[in-house]
Amino acid sequence: MAKINLRPLDDRVVVRPCEAEEITAGGIVLPDAAQEKPQRGKVVAVGAGKLLDSGKRGELSVSVGDEVIYGKYGGSEVEVDGEELKTLRESDILAKVV
Repeated sequence: MAKINLRPLDDRVVVRPCEAEEITAGGIVLPDAAQEKPQRGKVVAVGAGKLLDSGKRGELSVSVGDEVIYGKYGGSEVEVDGEELKTLRESDILAKVV
């Protein structure tokens, strides 16, 4: 994948969503309209961290390359170089896949 020329601000994270499931576990092929939006993706860019009252930056718990699970309706969808990406606050990320 090409490097993304995007730098999120503060505690925001840019995620490349995984592809939606096209076939169910039972082998049924789903049309595009029936596919659920993915809630899993790979982190492609992270901000510097939230600015704390002390003037220092809080450290993010995710980094570029991490696979994460996020809320179904969290974040905002953006298009960069023809690619659909999602920008989220770190608090919208539910878990890191290990």
